[in-house]
Amino acid sequence: EETLPPELIARQNLINRAEALRRIHFPTEDAPLKLYETARSPAHLRLIFEEFFWVAFAIALRRDARVKEPKGAVIEINERVRATMNSILPFTLTGAQERAVRRILDDMQSDAPMNRLLQGDVGSGKTAVALSAMMAAMENGYQTVLMAPTEILAEQHARNIKRMLASTPYRVELLKGSLRQSEKRKLHGEIAEGEIHACIGTHAVIQESVQFHKLGFVVIDEQHRFGVLQRAALRDKGDNGSIPDVLVMTATPIPRSLAMTVYGDLDVSVIDELPPGRTPVKTVVCGEDQRAGIYKGVEREVRTGRQAYVVYPLVEESEKMDLKDATRMYEHLRDRIFPTFTVGLIHGKMKTAEKDDVMRRFVGGEIQILVATTVVEVGVDVPNASIMVIEHAERFGLSQLHQLRGRVGRGAEKSFCVLLASDKQTSVARERLGIMEETSDGFRIAEKDLEIRGPGEVMGTRQSGIPTFRIGNLVRDIEILEEARREAEHYFSAKRRTRETSRMIERVQGDARFGLANIG
Repeated sequence: EETLPPELIARQNLINRAEALRRIHFPTEDAPLKLYETARSPAHLRLIFEEFFWVAFAIALRRDARVKEPKGAVIEINERVRATMNSILPFTLTGAQERAVRRILDDMQSDAPMNRLLQGDVGSGKTAVALSAMMAAMENGYQTVLMAPTEILAEQHARNIKRMLASTPYRVELLKGSLRQSEKRKLHGEIAEGEIHACIGTHAVIQESVQFHKLGFVVIDEQHRFGVLQRAALRDKGDNGSIPDVLVMTATPIPRSLAMTVYGDLDVSVIDELPPGRTPVKTVVCGEDQRAGIYKGVEREVRTGRQAYVVYPLVEESEKMDLKDATRMYEHLRDRIFPTFTVGLIHGKMKTAEKDDVMRRFVGGEIQILVATTVVEVGVDVPNASIMVIEHAERFGLSQLHQLRGRVGRGAEKSFCVLLASDKQTSVARERLGIMEETSDGFRIAEKDLEIRGPGEVMGTRQSGIPTFRIGNLVRDIEILEEARREAEHYFSAKRRTRETSRMIERVQGDARFGLANIG
C-alpha cells in the first residue's frame, strides 16, 4: 500500500511504492545498470526518500510534543542580569560564543523548555557560554546543575566556576560519587533548601536522593557519554513537575546527517571559531622506524620545561593485553628512555582516587611525561603540555584521535601530535590518518570518520538510539535526507491541522521502531 501522500509524491517526482518495490527486485530490461549500482534508480530514490521521511517525521513529532510541555523557569533578561553575566568572565567572548549565548537566552525566555545542543571543537570555549546561561538562571532565582562524565572533569569545572563566581553571592558546590556519606547528606540537605545555587557533579547528581529547591537550568557536558535515561532523569528534577531548560554540550563534532537524525529533536548551536591565543597543533603520521627521533623530540620539549602525553589504545575485547602493553611501555620509558624525567601512568582500571592523584600531579607539573590509556580524551586542561605521541594510532577512530589531539595546544606554545602507526598498516588506515595531518577542522574529520566507519560505529549505536537504515545511507544520501527533513517539517508548520498530518501522526505513533528511537 502507498504510505506517502499523493501531493508529496508529485512534489518530489517519486514513483509509487508498489512500482518501486517491483522495480528494485526486477529491474526493467532497459534500466541502466549504473543507476542500480549507485542506488540512484527511480526505485532506489523512492525507497530511500520514504525511509528518511518517516524518521524525520517521527523526530519532528517529538520536537512538536516537547514544545508543548509545561515549562517551569521563566527567565527575564534585563540590563542588571546582562551586567552580572559580563562581569564574571575574565575575557571577551568571541563572535561565535556571543551568537551561541544569544540563542540560548532566547530559548530561556521562550515558553517552551529549551533542549539545545551546543557543539564546539575542542577548546572553543563552550564552558564560558554555559556559565553565562547558568548565571542568567541564578540571577532569576533558579538553581543550576552542570553534569560532567568523569570526576576529574567535574572537579575541573567546579574549580574554574568557583573562581569565576568568587565575587558573587552564589554558592558553587561539587557533588560526586566518592564523597563520604556524611558529606553527601549535608550537601543533599543544602541543595534541597536552596542554599546551593550551582551544583557541579557527575551522575551522582541525578540519584534519587537529590532533591532540588528550584531547579531551572541544566547543562550536560560531553553528551555522548551520557545515556538517554540519564538525560531524562535530570529533566524530571524540575520544579513541581515542570521541566528545566537543558543545554547539552559536546566537543565531538557531529556530522550534519547525524545531527539531523540522532539529534534531530535538539536545536543546534555551533561555536566555529577558536579563542585568540590558541595555536594549531602540528600533526605528523610516523612509522615504527622513526621511534628514536620521536623520543628525541619528546626529550627536547620536556627539557624546555614542557610536558608530554604518550597515549595507548585500550579496547574492551583485548583489555588485558592492552593494559599489559601500556604498563610495560610505561616501565620501559621510565627506566630506559627517560630515566632523568618523572614519568607517570594513568589508565581506566585504576581507582578514581589514584587517577585523580596522578592527574593532579600532572596538572601541577610534578609528572613530566604521562603514559595514558584513552582516559585523557575528555576535557582535562594542562596548558603546559605541548606534545602527544599516540601509539597504534590506526586502532583509534578519527573523532577519538581528534579529541585526544585537543589535549595539547591549550597554551600559546607550538604543540605537536605524533601518530605512530604500526608498519603492517593497511592503506585505509594510512588514508584515514592522513586527514589528521591535513586539517584540524573537527567537522571535516567527523564527516570522513562517518564515511569510513558508518553511523553505528561513530555514535556507538547501543546508546544513541540511532535509526538503522535498510536502504538509505547517511553519507551518500545526505541531499535526500535534507529534502525529506524539509518535507516532514512542512507537515508540522504549514499543514499541522490537516487530516492528512493527523493520519501520518497516527501511523508513526503505531510504529514500534520510532518508540524505540526516542531520544532525550
